[in-house]
Amino acid sequence: MPTVNLNKKQFETLVGKSLELDKLRDRISMLGTDLESIEGNEITVEIFPNRPDMLSEQGFARAFSSFIGIKKGLREYTAKKSNYEIIIDPSVKKVRPYTACAVVKNLKFNDENLKSIIQLQEKLHTSYGRNRRKVAIGVYPLEKIKFPIDYLALPPEKIKFTPLEYSEVMNAMQILTKTNTGREFAHLLEKETLYPIFRDKNNSILSMPPIINSNDSGKITETTKDVFIECSGFDLNSLKKCLNIIVTTLADIGGVIYETKLKYKKPITTPDLKPEKIKLNTNYVNKILGLSLSEKEIKSLLEKMGFNYNKNEVSIPPYRADILHEIDLIEDIAIAYGYENFEETIPNVATIGSESKLSKFKRKISEILIGLKFLETSTFSLSNKNNLNKKMNSKKGLTQVESPVNSDYDTLRSWMLPSLMQVLNTNKHYEYPQELFEIGTIFEDIKESQSLSIVKCEGNFTEIKQILDLLMSSLNLEYEIQEDNHSSFIEGRSGKIIIKEKNLGFLGELSPEVITNWDLELPVSALELNISKLFKILNS
Repeated sequence: MPTVNLNKKQFETLVGKSLELDKLRDRISMLGTDLESIEGNEITVEIFPNRPDMLSEQGFARAFSSFIGIKKGLREYTAKKSNYEIIIDPSVKKVRPYTACAVVKNLKFNDENLKSIIQLQEKLHTSYGRNRRKVAIGVYPLEKIKFPIDYLALPPEKIKFTPLEYSEVMNAMQILTKTNTGREFAHLLEKETLYPIFRDKNNSILSMPPIINSNDSGKITETTKDVFIECSGFDLNSLKKCLNIIVTTLADIGGVIYETKLKYKKPITTPDLKPEKIKLNTNYVNKILGLSLSEKEIKSLLEKMGFNYNKNEVSIPPYRADILHEIDLIEDIAIAYGYENFEETIPNVATIGSESKLSKFKRKISEILIGLKFLETSTFSLSNKNNLNKKMNSKKGLTQVESPVNSDYDTLRSWMLPSLMQVLNTNKHYEYPQELFEIGTIFEDIKESQSLSIVKCEGNFTEIKQILDLLMSSLNLEYEIQEDNHSSFIEGRSGKIIIKEKNLGFLGELSPEVITNWDLELPVSALELNISKLFKILNS
């Protein structure tokens, strides 16, 4: 979790009140953050990933001021109309397809608030931006830019500019190899033939996201009064939220926000600072929290967390990226009510719990594989089309989430093997062989079932079959393998797993194409077995 350092004096000025040290410690901890220390004029706080809006002194003070009742309710922000245009070229579609932009004027930077903005950008990159993979941010002095701005992608040899904090002109490949930032984030562009850039009307390159800004037009100082801000990435909703966090923070230090027109195929305007609306059922609030709050009390508690409430409808601040559902509002009501105020109660129910037979069966399989020195993993049930099909050279039918928050996790996984391949991909720096397994939930036509997947890297067909032999022998089951040309495996080295005349899975050696798709260099053998179907067979 990201840790931020706050200037205590400036923080208290922004809050509008100075609290005694013990009270300050108590209230910061109860806001839903982890206070590490208060030493002299520095407050060090660990911010939970769901609250990126609190990664600056301004954002944290905004939330804290509302929480302690100084400035309760919804803070309203507006963006003035403008003629600033950003033209999005189709060439960025496969590289980094989206951007959200804004202009903020009349800023009065000093050493402290400039540090706060730089810290906010860095922390957003690391946490909300997933180390720039999901979101990359650029902030530029407006006086050095001529509109309209083009967002496009070019071959690396055609990109030349002086990177930030350097004095010589470099091409894109030199930037990736010679600069510290370039070397750190080169992997984000390593497979691309075109690199994205922002370029103004004078053909001056502003930046090459997600790597680095230009030294000529991408450096803000205490003398900067007006700025242009861009966020680039793969999910437009995430970019809009990130932009809102930045511009509202700048507005809190006196800036005036201006809209920009983004010329996609279907033009849009950013930032969008209109509060979102979510319905809230007060009976549901009390049911979840075990309280008897009146509607008036719920309204007051929501205002302590920076919301407005009117007739079962809650207005959400534009910078809150964590409010997705009614239950998120209930969590904030609980924080405002105070976890220390909840009374401990013992449920008036007498029950005897027991482990389900399926859970016992899964545990037995886990114990067998752990005994064979396999490591057990636990991954998400959500994945994406690229991992589930493209990288696996597969054409499985997939079920996608209707309104995903993140493009990396927008599809219900239909098999387990891609999840284990992702684990292998992110652990290439560890020694081999790597032998992994996981038992988890998969979704076939929305129906849930439990599946076991095993991978051996490095491994061949004989070795993975030996693992299956040992597993079936331990479960006192007979099986056979029928030859099958699975698209993810080498032809002639894969087969179906047949038990009681039913197809329950597959095994084999992954094809070189699939191994290359996952950036692996050693052979991988794998199997997958439907545990739910196997359990039914055993029970019958």
